[in-house]
Amino acid sequence: MNLLIKNGRLLDQDGTRAGDVRIADGRIADVGESLEGDGAEQVIDATGLVVSPGFVDLHVHLREPGKEEAETIETGSRAAALGGFTAVVAMPNTEPTQDCVEVVDFVREQGRRAALCDVLPAASITVGRAGTQLSPFGELADAGVRIFTDDGAGVQDPLLMRRAYEYASDLGIVMAQHCEVARLTDGAVMHEGACCSHLGLPGWPSLAEELMVHRDIELVRLTGGRAHLLHLSTAGSVELVRRAKADGLAVTAEATPHHISLTDELLRSYDAVYKVNPPLRTRDDIAAVRAGLADGTIDALATDHAPHESATKEQPLDSAPPGMLGLETALGVAIAHLDVELDAIVAALSWKPAAIAGVEDRHGRPVRAGEPANLAVFDPAVEWEVVPAELASKSRNTPYVGIALTGRVRHTIFGGELVVKDGTARR
Repeated sequence: MNLLIKNGRLLDQDGTRAGDVRIADGRIADVGESLEGDGAEQVIDATGLVVSPGFVDLHVHLREPGKEEAETIETGSRAAALGGFTAVVAMPNTEPTQDCVEVVDFVREQGRRAALCDVLPAASITVGRAGTQLSPFGELADAGVRIFTDDGAGVQDPLLMRRAYEYASDLGIVMAQHCEVARLTDGAVMHEGACCSHLGLPGWPSLAEELMVHRDIELVRLTGGRAHLLHLSTAGSVELVRRAKADGLAVTAEATPHHISLTDELLRSYDAVYKVNPPLRTRDDIAAVRAGLADGTIDALATDHAPHESATKEQPLDSAPPGMLGLETALGVAIAHLDVELDAIVAALSWKPAAIAGVEDRHGRPVRAGEPANLAVFDPAVEWEVVPAELASKSRNTPYVGIALTGRVRHTIFGGELVVKDGTARR
């Protein structure tokens, strides 16, 4: 059924204005004030709501294939749609690894079959994410892969990473680096600082991230490649990226909702729900990451949605896996914790990551006639709290229980289909 969205506040690259949006045959057919229904359309009253381009998440773990007990492409995409996302980049740390065309095609086909949003498979930089041999970049790029990453592990060998950037510059693909010097984080469970020392827990120094941020920026300078730096978490990393951009280097960066909202002090509870990679940092780091988002140093908000079975997160800190849920709460965290205009938040969730992912032709598009109908409709003012049992993910490891969030998605339109209506997924 075609749709007519009435009385909304349109927000996109063109600014903010009042308007109605008519959707037909998967595209925006008309935009204007006081559009009249034709009797055959489903009408959505968006009074008090914002209508924006759909969100794009550069960093999602859908766990399929291999760990379907924690999440599947179907359940993860349902969580994404409920969060306003119309496209997600699926990380390659699956079992088997997304390091060949066959596995990438499986993930893409599962997305086409069952997903409520566009699923964009990333591929690993190295075979098996083992850090010793480059994946077949050319074959994977020909198969439509735009982003390559060994997320969960940084590529430790600088010569191998130099070769990766050189090949990437010829193919027009993006190397997305997990910035962690592993020798400095062995056995660490939380940020190395005052809280860590007080608790007597092994610490993860900021330097472990910043050394690799610096290394990859210099490799980009040397090779002419393109780097996207994943989940930046320290003040030093933000400043390094700020300088790289001032030098005109092809470097982009993302930050997660949890790194703008949660501090390492939460680990005083010894609750592994707060264990994440990179770890929660200090208030000063949070302030620096927020400032980086505000001035454009950090391009995108990406959730690093990392579902885990409850039993694994109930283990002691040194045994529990790192990671948090993020898809359904991203907008609410961003509005609650970022002191910026709403259009800057939507930019970091929508058209900026769409450009990095190479899908700006169909996602993050302006709300104009003729554009693909991939839209988010949300209430920017509503306050709410997370109820884990009501989340769409198969897992429950959300860190936001008891924390007030502001802003929630009401409707999501993907390919012209109303996949979320009144906060409920329709399939």
